Amino acid sequence: MNDEIRQRLMEQSENKFGEFNASLIPGKNNILGVRIPKLRAYAKELAKTLGTVALEGEDIYFEETMLRGMIIGYLKMGAEERLKLIAEFVPLIDNWAICDSFCSTLKFANKNREMVWGFIQPYINSAKEFEQRFGAVMLLDYFINEEYIDGTLEKLVVINTEAYYSSMAVAWTAAECYIKFPEKTLPYITEKRFDKDTHNRMIQKICDSYRVESEKKQELKKLKINIK
Repeated sequence: MNDEIRQRLMEQSENKFGEFNASLIPGKNNILGVRIPKLRAYAKELAKTLGTVALEGEDIYFEETMLRGMIIGYLKMGAEERLKLIAEFVPLIDNWAICDSFCSTLKFANKNREMVWGFIQPYINSAKEFEQRFGAVMLLDYFINEEYIDGTLEKLVVINTEAYYSSMAVAWTAAECYIKFPEKTLPYITEKRFDKDTHNRMIQKICDSYRVESEKKQELKKLKINIK
């Protein structure tokens, strides 16, 4: 990012909020403390006024990288051109916050699902933790629907969940699959298609949801796997 953009972010920063964010993102000590609504508003402004020029330069701060991802989502461009920018951005993802905010901004996927489905397959099959998380969160945000639910469930069990943040993303996505499509998802729980940690995290996330009946939660709790 250029100096002008960096200065604008500094002006919107809050020290205490930055300290709070740092406590949620282990290993990050370059956080300014700019709130998400302000980042989104600025990203929309830059996407409109500067276009891809706003993406030039390197990032120093956490918020700059998050802003970069949001700009990519808000730019007016074709799907293929955007996918090229997404492919360039994914290697910059090194924490859950940037991953999840980036994915949620890629609304173009709703109108280009077939193309995006093909695009995310290498990330679903990746050996890298945050590429795996990117694939899982894209499934969560755009592919839990009638057309893709079967494929989404099958892809979830393919993702390597040895790493914590990929496991959490798969558990979160699988829980949402159960909430929206319980009959299709339940066999993946009863047959224990996920590793132990992911399986138990998925059940916990389902039980934390207000959208699931208490009786079903009690039955699911019985399916948790004891970990010694």
